[in-house]
Amino acid sequence: PGFAALLVRVAQYFADHQDDIKAQNVQLIAALNRSPPQNAASGNVANTAAAVTDGFQRMKRMFDATDGGFGSAPKFPHTEMIEFCLRQFAAAGSQDERSAGRHMACFTLEHMCSGGVFDQLGGGFARYSVDDEWGIPHFEKMLYDNGPLLRLLADAWLVSGQDSQRALFKRCTEQTAGWVMREMQAQNDHGPAGYFSSMDADSEGIEGKFYVWTREQIEALLAPNEFLVVEHYHGLNLPANFDGRYWNLTLAMPIAEAAAALSLTTASSEALLASAQMKLLAARESRIRPGRDEKVLVSWNALMIEGLAHAGRVFGRHDWVASARGALTFVRTAMWDATTKRLFATHRDGKTHLNAYLDDYVFLIKALIEMLQADFRNEDLDFAQQLADVVLDQFEDRENGGFFFTSHDHEQLIQRPKPGMDNATQSGNGVAALALQRLAHLTNESRYADSALRALAHFSGQIEEHPAGFGSFLMAMEEHLHPTRLVILTGPAGSLKGFRTLLSDIYLPTSVMVAIANGTELHTTALSRPQTDDVVAYLCEGVTCLDPIKDPAKLQRALKLPILRK
Repeated sequence: PGFAALLVRVAQYFADHQDDIKAQNVQLIAALNRSPPQNAASGNVANTAAAVTDGFQRMKRMFDATDGGFGSAPKFPHTEMIEFCLRQFAAAGSQDERSAGRHMACFTLEHMCSGGVFDQLGGGFARYSVDDEWGIPHFEKMLYDNGPLLRLLADAWLVSGQDSQRALFKRCTEQTAGWVMREMQAQNDHGPAGYFSSMDADSEGIEGKFYVWTREQIEALLAPNEFLVVEHYHGLNLPANFDGRYWNLTLAMPIAEAAAALSLTTASSEALLASAQMKLLAARESRIRPGRDEKVLVSWNALMIEGLAHAGRVFGRHDWVASARGALTFVRTAMWDATTKRLFATHRDGKTHLNAYLDDYVFLIKALIEMLQADFRNEDLDFAQQLADVVLDQFEDRENGGFFFTSHDHEQLIQRPKPGMDNATQSGNGVAALALQRLAHLTNESRYADSALRALAHFSGQIEEHPAGFGSFLMAMEEHLHPTRLVILTGPAGSLKGFRTLLSDIYLPTSVMVAIANGTELHTTALSRPQTDDVVAYLCEGVTCLDPIKDPAKLQRALKLPILRK
């Protein structure tokens, strides 16, 4: 039937079968509220240890060895899989397994940065690619993708052994951070504020129109020698890749190869490319822009705060950390009720509303832990504890373990979900398990670790069955099996930089590092250490701490990780 006729039939059935519909509703609600199969658990966390290895093996089988990524088109970033693979490079195991993890992560990020899913002029990643080659995206840009990708690019830059990859990752990180701060961050009287949610795919009702070019448009904007470099570098001498007549810019060849093809030096080609891209970006700015969703969502802001703070720490970019700090301050002042100790989920046009969800709380806790490493402040640790207390009080399933998506005092829904599998973002339950474990080490509050363990136990059966779908839980499991290492630096404020740089130069995925200047009044005894005139490092794993370390080389050896310098 046609849709109009179908609506008439639905309305008629609704009018004539009220008793049947009510009975079906009761049965449906009862079925939804029974313990769903996806939450079935073995309850044995020890058994799940094998899932870490099994998950990695399954990801290896899913890996696209030709174009990077996992599975086939449409291709999404799957940042939790990239992160898990990258962490295998630092994990104990065979050299082959460690190398495989690094290769899968870096190869995927390299192809994404080279493809059209990355905005080659303005920075930022689109939501997904419609082809296997990462060439043509769905042009919508989501905040929740770009935050985790910033963090991953910084880590991939640390571990990659290829100079060309490292240069690409650095450029991609810089351009994406620039796009976020330029186009996705609100400003208020105090400076940077919250991050907006997304950029539409369409402008003037046509998807991608803002981003794509004809060859003639580009040629008209550039000097002849600039065009020749762009033609080779971006593949304008190849068939059009969008709708048969437009080019969505990708990297067709390395700049050194383009220079050789044109009998130019690499340096001169790079200069010509830079000037050409500036002209193209300026011309693009005059086009009608895609719409921007200016909601500020706590969970997505938390992902970007974490990403920029981490990338800023790795690259020594204080402006990126300041951007993250501005967004964090906005969330705390505009979206946190200090009286009731509760978060609101969304803010727009001066209005903050809606009870926050599990993801809002736990993503923000994890972001705060990253901010503590980039720019230690007592109030961040205090805030993280306040959030964690709400999570335990309002979201935990006290009978079975794990956390509901909505709080205990949320409006009643026909089903109260408790998701464990990663989706477009990492699972709130998986992030909760990881963040609460880390917070326990920073505060000596065992109840956080106990709650995380109950979540791991509750989802253990599902993790064992489908480990590749639970990347966030696998990372939490790793840090349960091999407790998070805590590195505490103390000393005069002006002398901490050397040790901080040392630790930022090393890929430390299972460590939390805080630098606390002499004179800082701490609110927790867990981080309290004697103050001296020298910089001293304290390295702890679980309840065991090494003797104080004053020699950077000794600290490097104690960390038992490759020394991956900038």
